[in-house]
Amino acid sequence: MYICNSGNHGLLISMKKIITLFFVIAFPLFNLHAQSQMHFPVSWKFSQKAINDSEYIITMHATIEKGWHVYSQHLDTSAIQNPTVFTFTPSADYNLNGSAQEDGKLITVKDTQPKEIESFFEDSVTFIQKISAHGAAGFILRGNVFYQVCNQGECLPPKRTDFAFTIPAREMPHQSYLGIFLLGLIAGLGAIWTPCVFPMIPLTVSFFLKRSSKRHKGIADAFAYSASIIAIYVLLAVIITAIYGPDGLNAVASNGWLNLIYFLIFIVFGASFLGAFELVLPAKWANTIDRASEKGGPLGVFFMALTLCIISFSCTGPFLGSLLPAAANQGHYWSLVAGVFGFSLSLSLPFALFAVFPSWLKNLPQSGGWLNTVKVFFGFLELAFALKFLSITDLEGLHIRFLHFDLNGPLGLMHREVFLSLWVVIFALLGFYLLGKIRLKHDSELHHLGVFRLMLAVIVFAFSIYLIPGLFGAPLKMISGFPPPSFYSEGWSLGVAGGGGASAGGSAQQGSNSNTTAHARAKIGCPLNLDCFNDFQAAVAYAKQVNKPVMIDFTGLSCGNCRKMEESVWPDPRVLSDIKNDFVLTSLFVDDPTPLPDSLKYVSKTTGEKVETYGNKWSDMETSLYHYNTQPLYVLITPQGDELAPPVGYTPDIEQYLNFLNGAKAKFQQDSRKP
Repeated sequence: MYICNSGNHGLLISMKKIITLFFVIAFPLFNLHAQSQMHFPVSWKFSQKAINDSEYIITMHATIEKGWHVYSQHLDTSAIQNPTVFTFTPSADYNLNGSAQEDGKLITVKDTQPKEIESFFEDSVTFIQKISAHGAAGFILRGNVFYQVCNQGECLPPKRTDFAFTIPAREMPHQSYLGIFLLGLIAGLGAIWTPCVFPMIPLTVSFFLKRSSKRHKGIADAFAYSASIIAIYVLLAVIITAIYGPDGLNAVASNGWLNLIYFLIFIVFGASFLGAFELVLPAKWANTIDRASEKGGPLGVFFMALTLCIISFSCTGPFLGSLLPAAANQGHYWSLVAGVFGFSLSLSLPFALFAVFPSWLKNLPQSGGWLNTVKVFFGFLELAFALKFLSITDLEGLHIRFLHFDLNGPLGLMHREVFLSLWVVIFALLGFYLLGKIRLKHDSELHHLGVFRLMLAVIVFAFSIYLIPGLFGAPLKMISGFPPPSFYSEGWSLGVAGGGGASAGGSAQQGSNSNTTAHARAKIGCPLNLDCFNDFQAAVAYAKQVNKPVMIDFTGLSCGNCRKMEESVWPDPRVLSDIKNDFVLTSLFVDDPTPLPDSLKYVSKTTGEKVETYGNKWSDMETSLYHYNTQPLYVLITPQGDELAPPVGYTPDIEQYLNFLNGAKAKFQQDSRKP
C-alpha cells in the first residue's frame, strides 16, 4: 500500500510538473496570439518630402481612435507615463536637423493626486523631423517610435513601431549653374554684334533720351526696356522648363531623332546666316506688337522690348538654340532658365549702359558691311555645331527597322575621321573668308585687311591645322567631348560578341590574361584603345582570375563629359598606368541599343520600367546598386562586389581623380594581405 501510495504520489508530482510546464510554455504563446489579434487604437503613416537637393522632411502621422490619447515627447519629469520617443539609426549618410516637431492639439492636464502634469494628443498628431543628406548616393533611413496609449481608465503596454525611408540618390551635376549662366552671357554678347541687334542700340537709346524732357526719365525707360527683355526671355525659358521638365530636356542629349531635328535646325540657321535666305517671324506679329508699343508708359516700353525680341529672332534664334542642348546635358531643373537669364542680361545691358553714358554712343562703330561679316562668321560656327548633333544621331541610331535596314544602333556615317575632316574644311573655308578670298551674296568689297580680321584668320587657320592630327588618333584635348569617341573610327562595327559582350563571359572563364583576348571581349569599344570589357559579369570573372579590382565605367555613346574625361584626364601617364595595370576595366554603355534576349528581359524593381536592351540593363544596375543615374560614373569594387571607395562622377581635376584610384588600389592591396 505504501509502495502504491508512494507511486501515486510520484505520479501526481510528475503530472503537476507537466501541467506547470505546459502553462509556462503555452501561456506566452496564447498571450502573444491574443495580442496579435487585439485591435490597437493607433495607426501610423510615414512619408517624406524633399525640400531641396540635400534636405528632407520626414513626416510621422498618428491617427488615434476616439477616447484614446498618445503622449507628447516632452512630458513633465513627474509623469509616470511613457513619452513618445523617436530613435533614428545613426549613419554617416545624414544628420538630424534638431528634434522632431509636434503638430497637433496638445492637451495638458494637471493632477494633484498623484501630483503630475500630463501632456497628450487626441484624434491625431503629426511629428516632423528634418534631416540633411550627405553626398549624392541614396540610402535607407531606419528607426522606430516608442510610445504609450491610454484612455481615462487604463493604459496599454508601451509599443514600438519600426519605420524606414528610402532617400533617393541625387543626380550629380555635370556643371554648375554658373557654367550655363556664363555660356548664356557669351551667347548674348555674340548676338549683340549681329545685324538684327547692333543697329537697334543707338536708335533705341536715342529715342528714350529724346522723347523725354527729363534725362532721368529717359534713363528709367531704358532700364525698363532692358528689364522687359530679360523678363520676356526668362518667362519663355520657365514655360519650356515647366512643360518638359529636366527629364524631357535631358532626352535631347541622347535621343537620335531629336538630335537629327537639331541638326536640321542648325543647318537652316547656318544657311540663313551665310545669306541663302532670310529667316523672319510673320510680319503681322511684329506690326501688332509695334502698334501696342505706341501706347506709352511701362506697358508701351514692354511691347517695344517684345518687338525687338520678335524682329531679331533670325539673329538671336541660333544663340538661344545652342542653350537648349547645353541645359539638357547639365540636367539641373533650372539650367535652361539660368542660361537664358545670362543671355538676356548681356543682350539687354547695352541699352541701359548707353542710356546712362550717352557719350559712349559716339565711340560705337558705324553699321556697315562688317556686320554681315559677323553674321557669316557665326554661320560657319552654326554649320560646325550642327555636325555635333548629327554625330549623336549617328551614334544613337533612330531605333527603327526599314526594309533591310536596321537603324537601332550606330549608323556608321559620322565616324571620328569624317567628323574631324568636315571641321577641318569648315574652319579652313572660314579662314579664307576672313582673308577675303571668298565672297558671299551680301558681302561688301574688301579693299584692305584689318589687323583684327587678320589675327582672327590666323587663329582660325591654326585651329584647322590643330584638328588634322586627330585624323590619325591624336586626343585633341581642346575639343574633347565634341567629336565622336576615339574608338568610333572607320572600320569600327558592333562585332559578333552579342549584346553587350554577353557571350564574352565564357571566354573569361578560360583563364586567358592576354591583352588581345581581353580587348576582343569589348563589343562597342574601349577608350584610348585600352583593354576592357563591355559586360560586367565577364569583367568580374576575369578579375577573380587575375586578382585585380574592377573599375566600372558607366558611360554613354553620346555622353560629352565622358569623352572629356577619356580625352583630358585618362591620358595622364599616371592615371593611364593605374587603369591599364591595376584594374580590370569594364565600360558599360547605358545607351547601348542592343536588344536583350527575350529570356533576359525583365521589369526593374527600382524604376518599374521595362529592361529590354543592354543599355537599359546597365542603367538599371547603376541606379539600383549604386543609387546614381548620371554619366560618367566610376565605381571601384573588389571581384566580390565590395566598394573600395565612394563612386565619383565627372572629375576634371587629375590629382583628385588620381587620389580616387590610388586610395582604392591601396585598400584592395591592404585587404588582400589580411588572413
